[in-house]
Amino acid sequence: MTEHDLDALDEIQRRVLWLATRIVDAANHDRATGDGVKVGGHQASSASLVTAMTALWFAHLDAEDRVAVKPHASPVFHAVQYLLGNLDRSYLPRLRARGGLQSYPSRTKDPDAVDFSTGSVGLGAAAPLFAAATRRYVDAHFGARPHSRFVALIGDAELDEGNIWEAVADPATTGLGNVMWLVDFNRQSLDRVVPGIRINQWRGQFEAAGWHVVEVKYGRRLAEAYARPGGEALRDWIDAMPNEQYQSLFGLAGPALRKQFLDGAPAGIAELIADVDDEELGPLVTDLGGHDLAAMLDAYAQCDAVTDRPSVVFAYTVKGWGLPIAGNPRNHSALLSTEQVDTLRAAQGLTAETEWDRLDPASPAGIRAGARREALSRAPRERALGVTVPESTGVRANKPISTQEVFGRVLVDLARDREVGRYLVTTAPDVATSTNLAGFINKTGVFAPTEQRSWTEDRMLRWTESPAGQHIELGISEMNLFLLLGQLGLSWDLSGQPLLPVGTVYDPFVLRGLDAFLYGTYSGSRFVVAGTPSGITLAPEGGAHQSTITASVGLELPGVTFVEPAYAASLDWLLCDALGQIAGGSTPAATAAPAEDGAYYFRLSTRPLDQAPFEAARARLGDAVLRRQVVAGAYRLVDAHQAYPHLADAPVVQLAASGAVLPEVLAAAAELAEEGIAAHVVDVTSLDRLYRAWQRTLRQGVRTATVPSVPGALRSAFADRVPVVTVHDAASHAMAWLGSAVGAPAVPLGVDEFGQSGSVAELYDLHDLLPGSIVNAALAAIALR
Repeated sequence: MTEHDLDALDEIQRRVLWLATRIVDAANHDRATGDGVKVGGHQASSASLVTAMTALWFAHLDAEDRVAVKPHASPVFHAVQYLLGNLDRSYLPRLRARGGLQSYPSRTKDPDAVDFSTGSVGLGAAAPLFAAATRRYVDAHFGARPHSRFVALIGDAELDEGNIWEAVADPATTGLGNVMWLVDFNRQSLDRVVPGIRINQWRGQFEAAGWHVVEVKYGRRLAEAYARPGGEALRDWIDAMPNEQYQSLFGLAGPALRKQFLDGAPAGIAELIADVDDEELGPLVTDLGGHDLAAMLDAYAQCDAVTDRPSVVFAYTVKGWGLPIAGNPRNHSALLSTEQVDTLRAAQGLTAETEWDRLDPASPAGIRAGARREALSRAPRERALGVTVPESTGVRANKPISTQEVFGRVLVDLARDREVGRYLVTTAPDVATSTNLAGFINKTGVFAPTEQRSWTEDRMLRWTESPAGQHIELGISEMNLFLLLGQLGLSWDLSGQPLLPVGTVYDPFVLRGLDAFLYGTYSGSRFVVAGTPSGITLAPEGGAHQSTITASVGLELPGVTFVEPAYAASLDWLLCDALGQIAGGSTPAATAAPAEDGAYYFRLSTRPLDQAPFEAARARLGDAVLRRQVVAGAYRLVDAHQAYPHLADAPVVQLAASGAVLPEVLAAAAELAEEGIAAHVVDVTSLDRLYRAWQRTLRQGVRTATVPSVPGALRSAFADRVPVVTVHDAASHAMAWLGSAVGAPAVPLGVDEFGQSGSVAELYDLHDLLPGSIVNAALAAIALR
């Protein structure tokens, strides 16, 4: 790159620095919020990445490359997009405003095209790694896509996050030569200057995981000083200087800076810099490589040259580079004063009238920006898969069977479907066989970038690893499971190929990956995850393996549809419906709910259930009606008035339950009938869909000042406004709202304490889930009426 090009890039980075700073300033000083709450922003954290991001977007990236931007550099990203012509000027003063620019880059909420959402630190760093793993899978199965580099810009403090190292160490992410992480090594965290420098530790950890490591430590001025006689001693002193001492130099100038720099220096250093003027000494000794455009571009080229493993660049930077708060230990959330902003504006040659202008299109910088806009433009991606997922695989069971086993059977049957099967991809964190994926793995194989020799023969499980395999096995990391599912569910955009991703995990450990689960759904990813086995029904395993709050998590997570079926056919219908919606909406027309846009969480069990009660409901209602109600969220498994005609005038109660506890609920209904009480049994297959339907009608009533209607799904399952007992192998409050929705007294039964080891009957007794307790709860509910 010529000096002329570097001059143009320098002009661009100065404008990026100004715009990023002013975007935050305008949000805090120009806009009245009326609530007295600080808007905030991160001018210093943005400034440290200005050079790196300018070099990327205006000189290095191609249209197919994908980048995750560290959360606090959001203003820089938007400034870059504005100068490229990809963001309307009206958004610039609207950082952190309703309908404006988000606090942190968001795929689903920002007006400009964001590749990876960031916010919860560590996740945005790992996402491109798993996106590259997804691309490797897509290329192996559907043909090579145009080459993409997957880049993550991360703060050095993010390396304290454990999920970073889980991702780096996972075998599924090895050998990804199209990945580059750039660490903004400004040696400051949110609260402090980081004591000491951990670069040697981090370098060792990356190299041990097989990564290529590049350091960009010094700029051209320091490099030239090191090349002069005695320069090696100067370099040794700067390298050895405590980080806290080095950072303190940024707040000083003139003789004070010289004194601080020489404090503790070995003999001879003072003489080496004696000929450097006081005004020049500061810019010299703080000349870091992360702010040298040529050095950064050279580092990027070094990473491109290494194609057999991921690369990481440690770019030494200054937090607050180019600003009066540079290097200040308390600059993380500091805001420039109005006077400081005025001075910065004037230094840019701008006025209040021109401060938001783009670059002069006739200038070298403007010409480069225009050319880069064309070079980086992308065609829209198609999210729909364009295949029809069947409404059912027709799974049948002649004996008691668990939902976990049915889940595996349905996947195998779908894998046999010529139209659908090739798009299915499963993954699990070392629990594939114990979550019943063995049948799918036997049919499709395990994915590996190259053919792997199998050294053992297992008649039950054919663990054949090859590029044709459709199961991606992970190490024991639930964070990695959800990070990979999140990227598989975005493959339509990031790799130009929609997929049907399915993951499995022990339900208690969904919570271990919850941050990544939330990250994926916030990013708009679409996938199916099965948490299995679940609840205290996993009785002998004890409290450490008994999930009780996961149902509440599934119900409350935005962008997730929570499903907990009890019977084989209902699971078949629900899973086919979920995959149909992910594929592009081929089956939702048959449902009673509007099309959904998000992920699906199936909470399953290993407890075998007798299928006869469901088959009786099937005979009573017919497949079409029953399927519609199952998919909508609930159906009446037992209609007491039809089952017990002599109870037509008896007191009525409704027993609502999900999943594994249905046998106890059915037994309770039979006991209540003997006592002269008509007990309808409602199988709630999706609390989520029921709750959303109820909320839609309530919100409509609130917004229009009208009486809310009763949604169809609730009206069909709970036809009578009579007392309700809810029964759930989960926290009791997850279903407790049903009383309000039905408009009747409710007694919720569930698991509100940690479990322990024992038999199912023993633990159900401990938590009041046996038929006798359910009967007593029904009598109490009737008494409340």
